[in-house]
Amino acid sequence: MTGMAQTHDDGSGRRAEPSDHPGEQRAEDPIRLLEIREAPLSVDEVFTAVGDAAAGGTALFVGTVRNHDGGTDVARLGYSSHPSAEAELRRVAEKVVADHPVRALAAVHRVGDLEVGDLAVVVAVSCPHRAEAFDACRKLIDDLKHEVPIWKHQTFSDGTEEWVGV
Repeated sequence: MTGMAQTHDDGSGRRAEPSDHPGEQRAEDPIRLLEIREAPLSVDEVFTAVGDAAAGGTALFVGTVRNHDGGTDVARLGYSSHPSAEAELRRVAEKVVADHPVRALAAVHRVGDLEVGDLAVVVAVSCPHRAEAFDACRKLIDDLKHEVPIWKHQTFSDGTEEWVGV
């Protein structure tokens, strides 16, 4: 989507006619927050960053540190990132914005040592309609996990370790 008018589901199951209303289009500068940080993450911060009066749908994804992986108990883990990670995160966000009618987008990923239950990543997207928000949010988190050079080092309760994403 390049911000052109489009037919959409108006929520009733009917297809609404295309609209030239500015609120139906991508916002001029929708990337509101992109960061890789050591400090704990806040769902409220990310949700607030994507607030937009023209958005009818906001999708938010929160990734947390779980206590197991592959059938083995996780004792702790740490995330590290390449110096290019924030630039790659911006590239991923810009692609999502280019392909969806995004009103606002935010993504933060934590690095450093994390405990079970800690927030590792929070992303959110607001769009004119819910289906667009779901699609854009899924694309954002999937591409972030596959393309941004952030690596996870897991230590298991049995003392073994593994790197993920390297």
